[in-house]
Amino acid sequence: MGVEGCTKCIKYMLFFFNFIFWLAGGVILGVALWLRHENKISSLLELKVDGTQAPNTFYISVHILIAVGAVMMVVGFLGCYGAIQESQCLLGTFFACLVILFACEVAAGIWGYMHKDTVSKEMITFYDSVYDKAMTPTMNDQETKNAVAHVLKVFHETLNCCGKGMGTSILTQLTDKLGISNVCPNQQFNTSCHSRIQELFSNKIYVIGIAALVVAVIMIFEMIFSMVLCCGIRNSPVY
Repeated sequence: MGVEGCTKCIKYMLFFFNFIFWLAGGVILGVALWLRHENKISSLLELKVDGTQAPNTFYISVHILIAVGAVMMVVGFLGCYGAIQESQCLLGTFFACLVILFACEVAAGIWGYMHKDTVSKEMITFYDSVYDKAMTPTMNDQETKNAVAHVLKVFHETLNCCGKGMGTSILTQLTDKLGISNVCPNQQFNTSCHSRIQELFSNKIYVIGIAALVVAVIMIFEMIFSMVLCCGIRNSPVY
């Protein structure tokens, strides 16, 4: 026999929330893997100019997210099994894991909020350095000039943009027509690459933020239910 009454209801509610938590871990793992291999992001973050790699801060965040998703799936399974078996040891371990995960998530959320524009700013700085090199008329090394122009063209074709702003966009398209450069798409794009870069990475940050908020709410309920169930098991007359 096991727990009875309200405690038994808590047991099945904990199992249900743990199952949702396990699914959420799978979703986060899947989203992180999608962000890691998303075509636009990959094509930009894997660029290299004169030995300088594009900023990888975004990939660091994604790799952390992959680890979090995997840990959530393991912890979720531990919670489900502990609830069904009514094991105080497993539930106590599960509660401790949840507290650690929740603390890490809060810390990561604070850090992410404080540095939410870092990825965009780093990519914009990298783009500006590539653009300035490509538009430098005094560059004599033809091989380096072609490599820089290729990287800049990847930016423009991936994001459907051209230049740092309206003025540089018109200037770059003019030099393309005159045969001086060949870096903008064939279509007439006047959108600033700065705004495109901000849109690309800001949207992905919001996806991560929403997922983290949903998981945090689930974790709070799970911590409450696991503690109540653990106390109920300890006080149950059948044990």
